[in-house]
Amino acid sequence: MLHEFLVANRGAILERTRAKVAARLAPRATREELDHGIPLFLDELIASLRDSDPSIDTMAASATEHGRELLDRGFTVAQVVHDYGGVFQAITEVADETSAPLSPAEYQTLHQCLDEAIAQAVTGYTGRREQTISDQETERLGALAHELRNALGGAMLSFQTLRAGSVGVGGSTSALLGRSLTRLASLIESSMAHVRLEAGKHSSERVSVRDFVEDVEVGAAMEATAQGLTLSVRRAEPGIDVVIDRQLLAAAVGNLLQNAFKFTRPHGHVSLWTSWTTDRVLIDVADECGGLPPGDPDALFRPFEQRGDNRTGLGLGLTISRRSIEADGGLLRVRDVPGVGCVFTVDLPRLVAAT
Repeated sequence: MLHEFLVANRGAILERTRAKVAARLAPRATREELDHGIPLFLDELIASLRDSDPSIDTMAASATEHGRELLDRGFTVAQVVHDYGGVFQAITEVADETSAPLSPAEYQTLHQCLDEAIAQAVTGYTGRREQTISDQETERLGALAHELRNALGGAMLSFQTLRAGSVGVGGSTSALLGRSLTRLASLIESSMAHVRLEAGKHSSERVSVRDFVEDVEVGAAMEATAQGLTLSVRRAEPGIDVVIDRQLLAAAVGNLLQNAFKFTRPHGHVSLWTSWTTDRVLIDVADECGGLPPGDPDALFRPFEQRGDNRTGLGLGLTISRRSIEADGGLLRVRDVPGVGCVFTVDLPRLVAAT
């Protein structure tokens, strides 16, 4: 019986499959895949073949659910296909080497089961992935609508109070109006960057780093003053250029500054610092938030991740910022300064003049 052969040779088949998976160049095998994924594949197959008349429908249902589970475990769809194929190859090799008495009908059944398993696992995987993307987009739109409503509500109330003449234009109500309008502009700019990235709309141009930082500084200085913070800026020297999508980079750096203003202690300091080497340009945004919370700093760049006490915002700003910067061939990283704050660094390739 086919399932008896699989049970008797389970160890040899697993060892052979793991060797095949570990040896492939792409996608690279993961420890989770080798230790847990492959045994699951084989055990599902054994369970489906245990009946004398195995049900392809049962195997399909099991594989569909397994495909969903693989997405939740962090596997890629390519790993799903390669691992099922590796199991099939290992079974046939072990069967040939041991001269297993498997009939052509059993080989056909094995082939049918594995074909159906691959198809249904991919179907389950992609279905779960599409649902996850849809859920995330719904969450993003809901959060955006909530934030826009709050900012717009603050702006309207401030405007109505100022129009009534009961308060002066230089007071706290005017400051609230300014903050609300700044928040609205930030949300719209971030959303536009997200839309352009999703649509693949990327327009690169040669940009002077000095001019770019000066443009960013204008709005940042006003925001810092409105929040009672100080801002220091170091501009680049003339002739330091990059090739970027100016709108996307402006949205990314603007978001980093908004976060710095949001989390810096009262009456604290934020800096926008530019430095460069022969082939790189670095733009640092440093704050005085007190340092990052425990955990992996890179988790800050995950969608909907909010690790501070202030939970306003979409939780997507840093994710969009990183994608925007990477679209220009750059990097975005963060460095913790314990007890003081953190430094976000935009690392871009410098345009080197032809000699």
